[in-house]
Amino acid sequence: MFKISFLVILAFPVLSYAQDQKNTIPSEEKEVKVQADGYKINGVANGYADGTVVDLLNGNNRAAEATTTVSGGKFELSGKLSVPDFKLLVFDKSPNFIPLFLDNSNVMVNITKDRPEQTLVTGSASHNDFIEYSNVTKPYESLFQQDGAKDPEMIRQCVQALLNFLQNKRNSYIAPLAIFRIHQVTGDNGLMEKLYSGLTPEVKKSPIGEYVGQQVDEARRDPMGKVIADFEQEDVNGKMVNIKSFRGKYVLIDFWASWCGPCRGENPNVVAAFNKYKNKNFTVLGISLDKTKSPWLEAIKKDGLIWTQLSDLKGWSNAVSQQFGITSIPQNFLIDPNGVVIAKNLRGAALEAKLESILK
Repeated sequence: MFKISFLVILAFPVLSYAQDQKNTIPSEEKEVKVQADGYKINGVANGYADGTVVDLLNGNNRAAEATTTVSGGKFELSGKLSVPDFKLLVFDKSPNFIPLFLDNSNVMVNITKDRPEQTLVTGSASHNDFIEYSNVTKPYESLFQQDGAKDPEMIRQCVQALLNFLQNKRNSYIAPLAIFRIHQVTGDNGLMEKLYSGLTPEVKKSPIGEYVGQQVDEARRDPMGKVIADFEQEDVNGKMVNIKSFRGKYVLIDFWASWCGPCRGENPNVVAAFNKYKNKNFTVLGISLDKTKSPWLEAIKKDGLIWTQLSDLKGWSNAVSQQFGITSIPQNFLIDPNGVVIAKNLRGAALEAKLESILK
């Protein structure tokens, strides 16, 4: 995960809640009233008993930022944000949640307990942009999934739709999400940098903007087409393993950790790719940013990561991650049999599509 990981926003199908609202925002609600002194959420909670706990969670770390209870079928939450950001609205500590892209404004939430997918959120300009973004990406959801479609025409249409979105939303705090998705399906570092450069300074300083900025910086430091720098580290048995010992194979060098939620969520995709192509001159090399050996080994076993795993158990100070300037995980490099970097940060459908193209 990013040290302040926003990637949670990309992982949950519940985001489709927002996608059903395209035509349900009354015109008089579209004029957002921004509060300089913070946000205020006025909610209608149909079907929830009085006393039901309502938490507003940080979308990055799930920490509660505001808490209240339902009274007379209604609830109120308030606070102040330094920048618009992704939040999760949770009722009665349920694992289900309502996604909000919140800014300092007066926000209305209308939820029915038995029909949470019909939740209506109005009043936040950033959330309105998030709804629009969600509707733009909805037809292309399969591209972002491990077993999704790989049709080049669909990829072209997806990229064009997101570019059209960005054309009118460069000042939006949702814009970095669109740039991330474009890079996910194209792997085009130059395009990512060009689009990022067009963002406003304020958006670049947001958690999502900072993440995309780090991806741009990392792409500059490790340009495609170069032989990956030499490194070695101990495996789970304490044996030193050098990257040069993998020459002759396509290798996905995967930076992860047992404590990283997005990493663990991506592991099934990596396992599927490994199992599909392991007999076609492909393997995976894991580099863990764990600090303690036991949870590292437990995660390897639980997630079925049967390829070579390395770590010096120094967390973010891992020598290999420091060498390559890794500031966020999951992250990976795909190298060819000569050790040349041919792709970076391949996840889900992008990883499958790339491997399919070179290992037919």
